[in-house]
Amino acid sequence: MKPQDVIAGKTSLWIFGYGSLVWKPDFKYKRSQVGYIQGYKRRFWHGDNFHRGNDELPGRVVTGSEVEESLKYLNVRETVCGGYVTKMVDFFPEGEEQQPPVQALVYIATTENALYLGPASSEAIGVQIAVCRGKTGHNLEYLLRLAEFMRSSCPHVEDHHLFSIEAAALSVASYLIAAQ
Repeated sequence: MKPQDVIAGKTSLWIFGYGSLVWKPDFKYKRSQVGYIQGYKRRFWHGDNFHRGNDELPGRVVTGSEVEESLKYLNVRETVCGGYVTKMVDFFPEGEEQQPPVQALVYIATTENALYLGPASSEAIGVQIAVCRGKTGHNLEYLLRLAEFMRSSCPHVEDHHLFSIEAAALSVASYLIAAQ
């Protein structure tokens, strides 16, 4: 789905963020709303050899002004550099159970992508995240900011995958600091 196809005939667009878009959107938006989509799970199965890693040590990341300007930016950030595809999904804003869902754009990593790393244990993913760094920063920062957002904005959500990887990565990081 191309940006021009998404915005055809629209004056606004919802974008569902589940990774760095929740704490670092890097584009203008009118409002932010916590909510959920159905049928997907956030997993650290996608490699990143630019923002949070490099070709030798790819980091792991999870697989949103003006609509056209934002979509052009996101198309480069998420699809050209990131290897994601776009889909329109039903977004259910938190606290609005009586309201119908709204259509939102979401970026999904696919197994066909060369940077798809697939499943691994929380410990293995934690080690990889603890040691990787890319042009945007440490992979650990990405993980910690996402976990912080989930704790503060979605305290009722139990995300065992995210929090077990956080614990493993922090354990590795503290070991690396102590070993210096």
